Amino acid sequence: MKRFRFGPGLLVTAAFIGPGTLVTASRAGAGYGVALLWAVLFSVAATGILQDMAARVGLAGRRGLAEAIRDSLASRWVRVGALGLIAGTILLGNAAFQTGNLIGAALGLNLLSGQPTELLALGIGLLAAGLLMTGTYRTIQNTTVGLVGLMSLVFCAVAVLTAPDLGDLIAGLLVPRLPPGSLLTVLALIGTTFVSYNLFLHASTVLERWPDAGRNDENLRESRWDTVFAVALGGLITASVIVAASPLLGQGAEEANAAAVAEQLSPILGRAAPVFFGLGLFAAGLTSAITAPLAAAYAVSGALGWPPDLRSGRFRMLWGFVLVTGVVCAVTLGGAPYRVILLAQAGNAVVLPLTLILLLIVVNRTKIMGTYRNSRLANALGAIVVVVISGLSLMQLARVLGLTG
Repeated sequence: MKRFRFGPGLLVTAAFIGPGTLVTASRAGAGYGVALLWAVLFSVAATGILQDMAARVGLAGRRGLAEAIRDSLASRWVRVGALGLIAGTILLGNAAFQTGNLIGAALGLNLLSGQPTELLALGIGLLAAGLLMTGTYRTIQNTTVGLVGLMSLVFCAVAVLTAPDLGDLIAGLLVPRLPPGSLLTVLALIGTTFVSYNLFLHASTVLERWPDAGRNDENLRESRWDTVFAVALGGLITASVIVAASPLLGQGAEEANAAAVAEQLSPILGRAAPVFFGLGLFAAGLTSAITAPLAAAYAVSGALGWPPDLRSGRFRMLWGFVLVTGVVCAVTLGGAPYRVILLAQAGNAVVLPLTLILLLIVVNRTKIMGTYRNSRLANALGAIVVVVISGLSLMQLARVLGLTG
C-alpha cells in the first residue's frame, strides 16, 4: 500500500485556521457551550465539497481557477469585470486579513514572552517573507504542515483536559439548534471556515504537488483523501477551541479571546494555560500569514494571465504587497485592526457568491474538465452548499454594513 503523503489540503487548513477562527470559536464556546458544534460540522462538509471541486479544476484542467474562469466566460467584458472584481477584492481583502494574522501571531508570542506586539508582528512578517522568498513549494508546505500539527496537538490536548460531557458533545455536534442570540455566531463560524481565496490557492497548488498529468486518476484520488483529511483536521481544531472555551459558559462571549480563555482555564491547566494558548495562537497566525499572501498572488496572477511561478518577480510583487501592507497596518494599528478587518469581511461577502457560481460553471465545462466534470450528485450537493453559503455571506454583508441588528 502506498504511503500517504500530505498535500496542499493542509495549506487550505493553514489558511482558514487563523486568529479570527480562534477568537470566533472561543466566543462560541464561552457564549453557548458546545451547542454550536453542528455549525462546524456543516462548515467542514461544505468546505470539503467545494475545495474538492477546486482541486479537480487544477488537476483535470491543468490550470488555476482564475485561468479556468477566464477560459469559461465568452464575453470579454463579463470576463474582465468578474475577474477584476475577484482579483481586486482578494488582493485588498487579504492585505486586511494579513493585519489580523500578524497581530494574532504576535499576541500569541506576547503571552509567552511579554514583548511588545508591534515588534513581534514585524518579526513575524519578516519570517513569513523569508519563507515565501525561498520560492520553494515544498519548504512552504512543510513549514505549514508542522505548524498545523502544533495547533492540532495544542487545542486537542486542551479540549481533552476540559473533559466535556459526552452526551452534550454528541448533541451539539448532531442536533442543529440556535440558542437565543446565536445566529451571528453561527454565521461567523461558517464564514471563518470557508473563504473564497482558498479555492484559488487549492486549484493552483495541486499542480505543484501532482505535476504529472499522465496519472490523473491516481492524482485525483490522492487529492481527495488529502482534502478530506486536511479539512476534517481544521474542523477538529475549531471544535477543540469551542470545547476548550465551554467552561466559560455564562461569563460573556464578548470577552472571550485567546488570552481570556487561557486565564480562565488556569484552574484546569495551571501555569501551562498561557503556554498552550500562546503556542496555538502563534501557530494559527503564522500559518495564515504565510498562506494569505500566497493565495492572493495565485488568484491575481491567474486573473491577469501571469504564470503562477513562485520565483517570478511579478508573483513576488503580489504577495509582497499583501505582506507589507499587513505588516505596516499591524505595527501602526497595534491590537485594534477591527475596522480594516470589517472591510475585508464585507469584500469577501460580496465576492464569495460570485466565485462559487463561477466555480460551478467551470466544473461543468467538458472543454476544461473532460471526463472529470461534475456528476449530477456533485452538482446537487454543490448547489445546496452554494445557496446556503451565499445566503449566509449576504447576511454577513448586511450585518457589516449595519443593515441588520
